[in-house]
Amino acid sequence: MLAFSITALGACNADENNDEDNQAGGEGSEEELQEVDIMLDWYPNAVHSYLYTAQEKGYFEEEGLDVNIQFPTNPTDPLNMAATGEVDLGITYQPDVITARNEGVPVVSVAAIVRSPLNHVVHLEDADIDSPQDLEGKKVGYPGIPVNEPILETMVEADGGNFDNVELIDIGFELNSAIVTERTDAVVGAYINHEVPVLEHDGHEVDYLNPVDYGVPSFYELVMVTNEENIDNNVEKIRSFWAAAKKGYEFMKENPDESLNILLDHQDQENFPLEREVEEESLDVLLDKMETEEESFGSQSAESWEETMEWLNETGYIEETPDTEDIFTNLEE
Repeated sequence: MLAFSITALGACNADENNDEDNQAGGEGSEEELQEVDIMLDWYPNAVHSYLYTAQEKGYFEEEGLDVNIQFPTNPTDPLNMAATGEVDLGITYQPDVITARNEGVPVVSVAAIVRSPLNHVVHLEDADIDSPQDLEGKKVGYPGIPVNEPILETMVEADGGNFDNVELIDIGFELNSAIVTERTDAVVGAYINHEVPVLEHDGHEVDYLNPVDYGVPSFYELVMVTNEENIDNNVEKIRSFWAAAKKGYEFMKENPDESLNILLDHQDQENFPLEREVEEESLDVLLDKMETEEESFGSQSAESWEETMEWLNETGYIEETPDTEDIFTNLEE
């Protein structure tokens, strides 16, 4: 940010050479920006629009920050690299944060990005599936991420079914093709803000089951994390980042079309090309899940963390429940 100051009308009478010198010296007089590296949970898509909006609109720079947005090589990178300090912040999944803390990894959640599960059980409309119990005797694909197992088990058992009678198949990330080709009858791990609108955009009629309707707590789908050392030593920088990110979110809410234009300008065309129609539908889904009338964007509650930890412990996904006071912090307190 240029630090020129014009104090009075006398500046208008300044020597032209002085004016040129001031312009030439502007770069050297810039306020030094603090660097912040943040790693997304995946390639850029609608859920990241607020970050790119904050960057494009200069909100990060206004907070004295130079923000570098990175993409992960695999889904564990954001959490692991934030925990080790290789990046300042990472976007990851609440159950993964709980698992990491259970294993002694010093990762801390600083904001809830999506307040309830996007992960649903998705199937074609004519698959003869009306509730989780109907998955007995059927093949259900999942992307190899372990938390999908307790999600599906809880849903089936809560609906009166026997999870042992469900054939779970690791299909990697070929979720849509698995149900379209009828390799599986349904998939878990599919997101209602991505896989579902993509399928519909491609002309397929689909339906889905919400885990929260069948015994799974309404956990935070996505959270932003850092490590304990960063919280202790750089909390003001993190607060500044969040202030700018939240300003980007407010702009995105009021100007979704412009924010999507900004996102599309930053998409990874080679690895994860975006369809505008899909991202528009995605953002419609997300805006209802990124804040509620009672809970502001980014805020976190001890109740959510405790309920999710208890559920993961009861299903055997974790052996112990971490201390709630160590696992998250609210930046605006």
